[in-house]
Order: sequence, then structure tokens, then C-alpha cells
Amino acid sequence: MKTPRLITSTFTAFLLLFLASCGYHNPYVYSGPEKSIYITEWKNRTSELGLDSQIYRSLARWFQKSGSLHVTKNRAGSDLILAGEIVSISLPSLSYRSNRDAAEVKLTLRVRYILKDIATGKVLVEAPSDYYTESYLTSSSSAVEEENKKQALETIIKDLSQKIYQRTLVQIPKL
Repeated sequence: MKTPRLITSTFTAFLLLFLASCGYHNPYVYSGPEKSIYITEWKNRTSELGLDSQIYRSLARWFQKSGSLHVTKNRAGSDLILAGEIVSISLPSLSYRSNRDAAEVKLTLRVRYILKDIATGKVLVEAPSDYYTESYLTSSSSAVEEENKKQALETIIKDLSQKIYQRTLVQIPKL
């Protein structure tokens, strides 16, 4: 009777050991040498107040996911610099109601950014014109519509920050 338990226990232990040593790692966590990244405050060419701060905070949250990448507010002593600009925001209507009021709006944010290695001056990532789009529903209540717009913008900022973070991880030299 003890033999089936022993076989089951041995098999379970072997399976756990195999799964633990399979070498899986999260590709979106930088595990190379320690690097510091200076994120500049992005120039905001839109009338959307605070958009530059929202993007900065979102980028900082993404880069803090890594134990080896450190966001700094000082360029001096930094390994990398990430600079960007919020070029435009547009709100074209997508669909209309029978009374010709807009029913759905497509919020489009256009940005440009660059990531450079400070020591070498090498450009690691450059996006001269990136567009991010999210649709939201309009409402007869301005408060509801403003909340829908805010949520669409938050989605865009999250997507933008995630993309920049992931592109950075792919390009950072792991020397």
C-alpha cells in the first residue's frame, strides 16, 4: 500500500522540480545590469491640462516594475534619457444619433518620443509620430461624458506607457 503513495509523491516532486527549473521568465521585466533612466517632463502642445504629468506618472510606474531600472529626476548620472512631446489630441465623431448629435467620439492622441543612451549618444528607441486611439460614448450629461473621455484617455496613457516600456526593454543593451 505504501508503494503507490511513494510513486505518487516522487512523481509530484519530480514534476514540481521540472516546472520550477524550466527557465521561464517574464520578458517584460528587465533583469540586466542596474540602469537609471531620466524621464523628462513632456512638452504638452494640447489644451488638455495635466496630460504631461499623467504620462510621466504612468511611465514611472511601468519602469518601477523592474528591480534593475531606476527612474531618476536628474539627468546627471543617468544611463538613459526618455524625452517626449504630446503633439495633439483630437476628438472626431464616429457615429451620430437621429437628431444629428454625436453618439460616439474617437479620442486620438499623437505623441513623439526618443530614448537615448546618454554615454554613447545612441538612439535606442525613436517614435517621430505615434498615434493612440480610444472610442467613448457621448451623453446628455456633461459629467458622464467627461468621465467617459477621462477613462478613454487613461486607457491611451496606459497603452502608450506599456508600449514605451516594452520597447525599451527590448533595446537596452544587457552588457
